[in-house]
Amino acid sequence: QVHVTESGGGLVQAGESLTLSCLAFGTTSRRFVMTWFRQPPGREREFVAGFSWSDGSMHVADSVKGRFFISRDGVRNTVNLQMYSLKPEDTAVYYCAVDYNEFVRTAVDEYDYWGRGTQVTVSS
Repeated sequence: QVHVTESGGGLVQAGESLTLSCLAFGTTSRRFVMTWFRQPPGREREFVAGFSWSDGSMHVADSVKGRFFISRDGVRNTVNLQMYSLKPEDTAVYYCAVDYNEFVRTAVDEYDYWGRGTQVTVSS
């Protein structure tokens, strides 16, 4: 069983930055991905960015490319989502998900292990 924990959410003003962290505990293989999704109020969960521990590749959604960056932390099985120039439309619950795949996938139903989410609120 893989346990996933997010941290770093909060309330910020438009234009500010925020970094989220995701820790995955209990993985049994190096072939897995850690991916961030978000769910804005009243909308479906959507892909944000993902990192593959197999080859170090990263994939970022076009909607946030250039403002959001994903990276591995020095701590094992931890990835960070660095968010810059935040906008009110970035307000959402941000979830981290883990799956045993070599490559980052963008569909919600591809992931078996999820954290509880962390709230990010961007005020105008």
